[in-house]
Amino acid sequence: MAASLSIPLSTRFSPAKRHRLNALELRSPLRVCCSASRDGAELEGKLPQLKKQLKNVACGILAVWAVTTASPVIAANQRLPPLSTDPKRCELAFVGNTIGQANGVYDKAIDLRFCDFTNEKANLKGKSLAAALMSEAKFDGADMTEVVMSKAYAAGASFKGTDFTNAVLDRVNFEKANLQGALFVDTVLSGSTFDNAQLEGAVFEDTIIGYIDLQKICRNTTINEEGRAVLGCR
Repeated sequence: MAASLSIPLSTRFSPAKRHRLNALELRSPLRVCCSASRDGAELEGKLPQLKKQLKNVACGILAVWAVTTASPVIAANQRLPPLSTDPKRCELAFVGNTIGQANGVYDKAIDLRFCDFTNEKANLKGKSLAAALMSEAKFDGADMTEVVMSKAYAAGASFKGTDFTNAVLDRVNFEKANLQGALFVDTVLSGSTFDNAQLEGAVFEDTIIGYIDLQKICRNTTINEEGRAVLGCR
């Protein structure tokens, strides 16, 4: 029995028209190949049927893992867990989580839905908010420099004037979020979605964004002419 996972990956950088913009193109077709031998002679006739079934199950788990980790963001129509009843749940943003930031894996769930962090200048900087639930929360004027928000769900949240300098906003769902005047300086925006988001006055400088993601964000008509020029929208 053989199980294999093939993820060919290529990158290409292209400069922006104004300032320096690294447009990172990612092409990652995903192929999961699983096979199971039915020839007992191949395994010298000593492999019990139970071991064969266990290997088939392991191959199935590998395929599921590959599909789930390839998912870029939490879909807007995906059912979310019930709102946490922890009275101190909003304070978890000041602690963050610590493991598997890149893949949105966390040691404790962070439910920040409906929390208010308006003008928070000290306690969010550099925190890891991997897979955080942030919909309908307020971060207006907050300092979120160097924050890691891999696979966070921020649909409908408000980030007016939020500073995301040097932040990693990887595969974040910003659908219908208010990002007016937000600062994306040296910010990673790979795989993030901005469907129907408000981006008036948002500043993009030295932003790292995938080529396909760039095409998508350029469809947002709320980005002003300066922002479109810096991004390299055509």
